[in-house]
Amino acid sequence: MSEFERISEHIYVMHAEQEADRPLLAAVVGRSRTLLIDGGNSSAHAQTFRDYLEREGVRRPDMMVLTHHHWDHSFGLAEWSLPAIAQRQTAEILRGYAGLDWNEAALDGLIAEGKMSERTRSDMHVEYKGDLTKIRVEEPNIVFERFIDVDLGGLTCEIRYVGGDHASDSCVVFVKEEGTLFLGDALSPSVYGGPMAYTTGKFLALLDTIFAYGANVLVESHGRPVTREEFYHDVRRYEQLARQVLRHGRDRSAIERDLRVDLGLNAEAELPQDLQEAIEYFMNGLEK
Repeated sequence: MSEFERISEHIYVMHAEQEADRPLLAAVVGRSRTLLIDGGNSSAHAQTFRDYLEREGVRRPDMMVLTHHHWDHSFGLAEWSLPAIAQRQTAEILRGYAGLDWNEAALDGLIAEGKMSERTRSDMHVEYKGDLTKIRVEEPNIVFERFIDVDLGGLTCEIRYVGGDHASDSCVVFVKEEGTLFLGDALSPSVYGGPMAYTTGKFLALLDTIFAYGANVLVESHGRPVTREEFYHDVRRYEQLARQVLRHGRDRSAIERDLRVDLGLNAEAELPQDLQEAIEYFMNGLEK
């Protein structure tokens, strides 16, 4: 069942759902305009969030920003019929998708090209109830390169291109007056075109960018909103891991040994499962 929350006076969210890979959607409500963050993965996903906003009496959305092009964030765009802001790469990719006849053959081709995956196929079949011809892709019509600010009336949303492993077109959205930073999927590993992977340079550069905001609340698209303290506590472990990979390269035993020291674990302790997976992703990144 869909879960909704008003996480601040001006921000409403529909939480992520694992089934069918639905990411978090958000509405930022200023005095004069409402900005949506991501469009959802289908018309049904978009409609569910729109119905919630209407029930809450939220000002009608005026525009949308896409954090990146992946289907789960962008394929609901057509349902909203709004001006849509996107980074140049996002717009170019969605322009190509909009020209496709969506069916199994089209998806086969995208998977073969490393632009989607078999996991995507499975999730699409759940979301679209097995009928890919229901997919309608619309291209955004406000395109930027590096930065763009949106004034909502008393609230400023700073949209910044950051890139990263997950998607080369990833952007973040900082609601300045609320101190809330929407990360999209920027901190996630790559998911298409081979094994899931992190590259140390991209990961550490992205962390530097995120830390510089000094945000009070950070929101990842497939997680829950967290405080700065919670976010830093968790992500610092990944930063320590990335630095050990820089130091030791493919010497996994040395990485694990020194990471235990960094984490204050004894030499025989098993590393947390999420860090074991992350080590694998960084190892995959070394092969790129």
